[in-house]
Amino acid sequence: MRNIVILGGGPAGLTAAIYAARANLAPLVIEGGEAGGQLMLTTLVENYPGFEDAVMGPALMQATRKQAERVGAEFITEDATEVALGRPFVVTTQSGQRIEARALIVATGASAKLLGLPGEGRLMGRGVSTCATCDGFFFRKREVVVVGGGDSALEEALYLGNIAKSVTVLHRRDTLRASKIMQDRAFAHPAIRFMWDSVVEDILGDGVVSGVRLRNVKTDTQSEHKTDGVFVAIGHTPNTALFKGQLEMDENGYLKLRERSLTNIEGVFAAGDVHDHTYRQAVTAAGFGCVAAMDAERWLQSQTG
Repeated sequence: MRNIVILGGGPAGLTAAIYAARANLAPLVIEGGEAGGQLMLTTLVENYPGFEDAVMGPALMQATRKQAERVGAEFITEDATEVALGRPFVVTTQSGQRIEARALIVATGASAKLLGLPGEGRLMGRGVSTCATCDGFFFRKREVVVVGGGDSALEEALYLGNIAKSVTVLHRRDTLRASKIMQDRAFAHPAIRFMWDSVVEDILGDGVVSGVRLRNVKTDTQSEHKTDGVFVAIGHTPNTALFKGQLEMDENGYLKLRERSLTNIEGVFAAGDVHDHTYRQAVTAAGFGCVAAMDAERWLQSQTG
C-alpha cells in the first residue's frame, strides 16, 4: 500500500513528487513509457524561472526527475493500463503490476493534436511548434504560419502577430470556427493574413523548417509557401481515457475540479494540463503539481489524525 501514487512524469507530476517526497510520503511516480510531457518535444525553453540561459526541454525534465529521485521519489517507467477508484485506489501497469494507493495524483497531461505529416515529426522543435507562448520568441521578425481555424489558432496568431514579421493562418475552409471576437481581432491585426481552403500536405526543410506544401481543397492544386516556422494549433486531447466514468470531465475530456486540485472523488487530486486548458505552461503545471501534493498531504493527515 502506497501513500501517494502519481500518474504522469511531466512538470506537474515531477513537482508533485518532489513535494510529496519531502513530506516523507514516499511517492511512486508511474511516469509512462514516454515520460517528460510536452517539453520533450521542445528544444530551447527561455520562460521557465531559474535559468539565466535557455535550457533544452528534455534537459529540464531530466534535471527535475533527478531532483525528485534524489529527495526520495520512486519511478516506474510504464504506462498505467487501468485505474480503479474504489478504496484503496488500484493502478495496473503494462507489465501487470497492481499497485494500491491511499491517495492518487492525476498528472497525465494533454497531448497536442498533430497533422500526422512526415516533416512534422522530423522538424518538431526545429521550426515546428505546438505552443506560440513557448516558442514564439525565437521567431522575432520572421515569417510564420499557423494551422487551424478555431479560437486556439487565432490566440496563437495574435500572440505571434506582435513578435513575428508576418503570420499566415492556414485554414481548410473559407470561414473560421473561432468566436466572433477572436475573428475581429485577427482580421484587424496588420501582421496577420489568411489563406483559405488550404491544407498542409507536408512541412519542408533540411534540418529546419523552410516552407510548407499546400493543397487547395476546392481546386486540388498544390503550391509551396515559404515560412520560417509552423505552429500547429488544431487543439489538444487531455490524457483522461483511463478515468472515464469515474472522474468528472467537461465536454472535451478535461478533468473538472471542485476546488484547488480536488476532483469529485475524495483522495484523488489533479494537476497540470489534464485539467488546465487555458494556460498550458510548464511553470503553471509545476505550480499545480505543488498544490496537488500539498492537498494530498493534508488529506492524508486528516485520514490518520
